[in-house]
Amino acid sequence: MSDHQGVDRERVFVVEKQVIRIEDVFGADDLILDLGGGGEGVIGQLRERQVVAVDKRKDELQECADGPIKVIADACALPFLDESFDAATAFFFLMYVPQGDRRAVLDEAFRVVRPAGVFHVWDATIPPRGDHRQDAFCVFVEARLPDRTVATGYGVPWADHELSAATVVELGRDAGFRVSDVAGNSSAFHVVFNRP
Repeated sequence: MSDHQGVDRERVFVVEKQVIRIEDVFGADDLILDLGGGGEGVIGQLRERQVVAVDKRKDELQECADGPIKVIADACALPFLDESFDAATAFFFLMYVPQGDRRAVLDEAFRVVRPAGVFHVWDATIPPRGDHRQDAFCVFVEARLPDRTVATGYGVPWADHELSAATVVELGRDAGFRVSDVAGNSSAFHVVFNRP
């Protein structure tokens, strides 16, 4: 889903395209866990072999570019040892996770990231559906990497998929992370956590 043309606006609520700049803040030897790293695999395109892309769906992992190590796994129960990664990322992934499972994802990210490691979460702000007639929520993203631009889109059923930076911050703190930075606008956000 990379273009808003052809989207049935009667059924799908579409927010304006979000331009997300991905700064390469990772070290040359960092091992990076990318939760929900299938599909366009934006973080995998950024750091290729330094990335372990995790997705529950094999077809999503097959779709992403060559480079990252691809692992079929549930982010709520990662098959990795404690403190295995220097960093973790979730690029427009939590929106797909049922609300009741999001805490488990943050707990697992905390478990597998080493002390002093970071966890970056980029995602859409999904308000309550309220009186909107559409039953799906969609955001198109232009991810600007240092050497390329990746155009893609993300969509979920709207009911019970509300998401905000404040919610993610609270879940991260409950998991044990410290908040380093929160940025964004009314449609998308970027939260940076540090593991003490």
